[in-house]
Amino acid sequence: MEMNDADDEEFGFSRNYFLAKELGGSAVKSHSKLSDINIVDEQELREAVAKIEPKHEKEIEDLLCGYQSLYPRWAFDLRCGLGLLMYGFGSKKTLLEDFASTSLTEYSAFVLNGYLPAINVKQVLTSLAEVLWDQLKTKRRTPSKIMSKNQQPFSSRSVEDLLAFFERTEDRTSEFLVCVIIHNIDGPGLRDSEIQQYLARVASCPNIRIVASIDHVNAPLLWDKKMVHTQFNWCWCHVPTFAPYKIEGTFLPLILAHGNTTQTAKNAVIVLQSLTPNAQGVFKILAEFQLSHSEEEGMPIDNLFATCRERFLVGSRPMLNSHLTEFKDHELVKTRRHSEGQDCLYIPLTSEALEKLLVEMTQ
Repeated sequence: MEMNDADDEEFGFSRNYFLAKELGGSAVKSHSKLSDINIVDEQELREAVAKIEPKHEKEIEDLLCGYQSLYPRWAFDLRCGLGLLMYGFGSKKTLLEDFASTSLTEYSAFVLNGYLPAINVKQVLTSLAEVLWDQLKTKRRTPSKIMSKNQQPFSSRSVEDLLAFFERTEDRTSEFLVCVIIHNIDGPGLRDSEIQQYLARVASCPNIRIVASIDHVNAPLLWDKKMVHTQFNWCWCHVPTFAPYKIEGTFLPLILAHGNTTQTAKNAVIVLQSLTPNAQGVFKILAEFQLSHSEEEGMPIDNLFATCRERFLVGSRPMLNSHLTEFKDHELVKTRRHSEGQDCLYIPLTSEALEKLLVEMTQ
């Protein structure tokens, strides 16, 4: 009897399924459109999200404190030539920064925020090469073969030349290390096979160690066997923190929300804070010019260079171009042709958003 009841139930389910299909085909279709949805203002939605009361803060704090007992082992692994790859649910930004500030104080630290929507890889390699070069000079271990070629500034070198500099570093002692802290090495700004190849070659430098975090389930697909075991030489560390992705999520668009000037200005400020003070100064000059010359199409590049040089923000045109490339990669600045044929720079923000941005920068 039980078997017959089960068969009848299965038959009834199948029959109802096909009947629903038939009825669904003849039913009147809705004329509603996705555009009819009342989209919430992004700032309003973010404020509502910020008011959500956090849960399990004490447990999360205890979990992070528990990982501190692993710091000596992680530092030892770095000295042995391994790279550390942190994975697990939750933001690992606080964990990585705490580890670097407490256990890696004897080394130079270089931080790369992979969660940014766009990253200028050449600028990153240039800054890292300068840090490594300073360490080489300080430790008096400058290889003779790279000494003669180091007359050319790093900022004017190509990406391939910068990578060659890292590969020519011959000091294989662990007397000094440059630890590169990469928050979200699988982030949107680094999720490119060519960029990952660059990072892998950097990781092969004897005096560079990578400490990175991943959050995407398919992050391991970014690397081949050689990159994992030879270049990055990953030591996989399972460290779920269950901490909210507050900073990382700032750059992700919210569903069913549209942006406004306040949020746009805040996003721009976060990007600018990751740049050097001189880069921020260059951007501020451009913003002030745009506010005071709203009727013009933009600021001529020659004028910007002259003003920046007077304020000792840049010493050469290539240095200014490096900052502008950084701005353009983050979509903070755009170029358009003046009516007289001259290239001009402008910030794609309204005057209201630009004013809010300058206020945020001064705080």
